[in-house]
Amino acid sequence: MHNDSSINYVAEIERLKAEKNAIVLAHYYQTGDIQDIADFVGDSLALSRKAASNDADIILFAGVKFMAETAKILSPEKKVLLPDIAAGCSLADSCKAEDFENFIKNNPGRSVVSYVNTNVEIKALSDIICTSSNAIQIIESLPTEEKIIFAPDRNLGNYVLSKTGHDIVVWNGTCHVHEEFSLEAILNLKRINPEAKIIVHPECELPVRMVADYIGSTSGLLKFTGKDKGTCYIVATEPGIIHQMKKENPGKEFIPAPPRDSTCGCSECNFMKLITMKKIYHCLNNENVEISIDKDILSRARKPIKRMMEISEKLGL
Repeated sequence: MHNDSSINYVAEIERLKAEKNAIVLAHYYQTGDIQDIADFVGDSLALSRKAASNDADIILFAGVKFMAETAKILSPEKKVLLPDIAAGCSLADSCKAEDFENFIKNNPGRSVVSYVNTNVEIKALSDIICTSSNAIQIIESLPTEEKIIFAPDRNLGNYVLSKTGHDIVVWNGTCHVHEEFSLEAILNLKRINPEAKIIVHPECELPVRMVADYIGSTSGLLKFTGKDKGTCYIVATEPGIIHQMKKENPGKEFIPAPPRDSTCGCSECNFMKLITMKKIYHCLNNENVEISIDKDILSRARKPIKRMMEISEKLGL
């Protein structure tokens, strides 16, 4: 075996994909090189759809563990691979199944709507799953009198609460990326670039959302920058999405919003960035790590995801 430095990862990954009838699904928060070799790049909702309908034998997920689990739930007969099993999610890990079960017991008579950024055990305890691109519409599709538990992101939950007026109890979890944005630094950037529009993800804290010109999911932010007449944007979400924004709008300028601690680079999702071209190559070559989920948990987790997809379909999302 020749040493890794002489491997042309792009060519080798393409060869392995063809040989093994494999596809690579990548989230917008992956690095640009990975987005460019993926067969499909998207946000959680689009990736779920793609995972549910494709002709591949193998799905390699360039993303984090809960996304690979979702792909396995939607395509249980396929082999689903994750290049680094350590690619978790601080938000998903902030909601443990045992604690969540108690939370549900302590708030009886409520429907459980869980964000897709949860581990499979939480999905199995839920009635409906949502993503940041359909959360408001999913809640609004339920009868007004229906009482709801929303988990695990408190910022997204409170944003949905403010938009829908439903009776919602919110689990207290957060995403380490979206919690870290500094309002002061964003306003400072705005002073230097007065023409810039501030666009933010709903997982950001309220003060950051309050100064936004537009609030939306990852794909929502991407669509907005394509349609909007502006030319400069301060982007408050994981900066991986800027790769697609630049590709689709080469004439526009995109400035990543800085975190509170300018030395930490913590506006990047360190879990997402664990995936590399080298790891994708070795993962496809050796077909590990494979995602496996207990059959009972898988079938329970499948129901709320399917329900989300049916509602989204019906609403044309």
